[in-house]
Amino acid sequence: MEEKVTAKARRILFFNTLAFTICFSAWMLNGTLVSFLVDNHVFDWTPVQIGWLLGMPVLTGSIFRLPFGLLTDRYGGRYIYSILMLISAIPMFLLSFTNSYVLFLLYSFGFGLTGASFAVGVAYTSVWFPAKWQGTALGIFGIGNLGAALTTLIGPSILQFLTDNGQNIERWRWLPIIYAGILFLMAVIFFVFTENKKPERNNKKFIELLEPLRNIRVWRFGLYYFLVFGCFVAFSQWLVPYYLNVYYMPFVKAGIVASLFSFPASVIRMLGGWLSDKYGPRRVLFSVFVASTILGLLLIFPRMELYSPGKGIISKNNGIVTSITSNSIKVNDKEYQLTPLKVKPNLNEDGFLVLPEKIMWQEPTVQLGDTVKKNQLIAKGITKINFQANVNIFVFFVLLIGLAWGLGMGAVYKFIPMYFPNTVGVVGGTVGVLGGLGGFVGPIIFGYLLELTGLWTSSWLFIFFLSLTCLIWMQITINKINSGKIR
Repeated sequence: MEEKVTAKARRILFFNTLAFTICFSAWMLNGTLVSFLVDNHVFDWTPVQIGWLLGMPVLTGSIFRLPFGLLTDRYGGRYIYSILMLISAIPMFLLSFTNSYVLFLLYSFGFGLTGASFAVGVAYTSVWFPAKWQGTALGIFGIGNLGAALTTLIGPSILQFLTDNGQNIERWRWLPIIYAGILFLMAVIFFVFTENKKPERNNKKFIELLEPLRNIRVWRFGLYYFLVFGCFVAFSQWLVPYYLNVYYMPFVKAGIVASLFSFPASVIRMLGGWLSDKYGPRRVLFSVFVASTILGLLLIFPRMELYSPGKGIISKNNGIVTSITSNSIKVNDKEYQLTPLKVKPNLNEDGFLVLPEKIMWQEPTVQLGDTVKKNQLIAKGITKINFQANVNIFVFFVLLIGLAWGLGMGAVYKFIPMYFPNTVGVVGGTVGVLGGLGGFVGPIIFGYLLELTGLWTSSWLFIFFLSLTCLIWMQITINKINSGKIR
């Protein structure tokens, strides 16, 4: 008999998704708040310090996903989810009082516990839905990722409103207080309108629940999730300072444009779950890795102006320079035509460039009356290559890679109940830990790469190699499945 989805399951999924949206929005707070504080010179933090502040909440959410996944399998999602939100509200509230980098880092570690809500929600959602619908249900639950978009979209405007456009800058402290209040309220609502349910096999010891972690498949899924979720989290925060520094956007506009990455990626996660139910998660993920590799490569190239030696002019005879104009050099009676500098209109900042463009010209290296010898350089060639990295094209590519990662997030978590139906909490928690670590180390790696290279696009170089690694490992796995070596 075909299992159906009950009205109670739908109600639980609604509150599960709502709570996850709130938690994810709080989890991503530092991406907006830290950028605002640095942009308004409230704190003088370096790119590396900013990277640590962006990554610290993600670290907490990552390392606590496994224990909270285990607790959810053991005690049920209603109690664990409510307690998690209540505990997280405390350091979020205390953040409003800090003036120290160390305390800011400490309280960020505390409210980062909201990131563990994902493991709780996955386990709690899975027990309410039959296997046939788990991919779709988890995809719907994953829409809660749009909490990141909500913070980047409305957070800057709220901060501008609270501080009177920066005139009363200390009123930024109201923002974490507001978030703490919302977390507390959501905890109460969740406890009142949901009911508890645990997996059928919930009498195992913790050490027995950890048994699936010996399977290499768990760690492979973790790497996949490191890319599609961890890097999504990292860029949900990193894009705001990226747009501020690379494209000189106003703070509010940078938040709005950054949300164009996180919002669609969050919504399309549901489609990733549905496609995985219909066509299988492996096919979906393979396409995601191909797209991520290509787009990562395209996003590597920075805005730049390169100057290189070009084609010069060599004297064909001995003689004296008798004339120099903007268009020619004359040695004795021999005239050499120069290519003058002509600025193309589309090389200006206001132009719309898709591909790099070049301009070439020549400048004299001799003066009037100089004696020159045969084969002497009398005019040097200069080549200027300009790549605008047009912001509209950049935003479009970032949107595409976000959509790809959104599909991938839904696909990865279809694998878990498929291969580990009775240990979704521990396996989902482990995969979530590894994925969350991507969100933690991502901004830190980006900060160090920026310090090392001076290029903001160095972050996309990391994405390119990570995507390529996932693609190669999946192809190796597919080859082994086709040869019958593994199932």
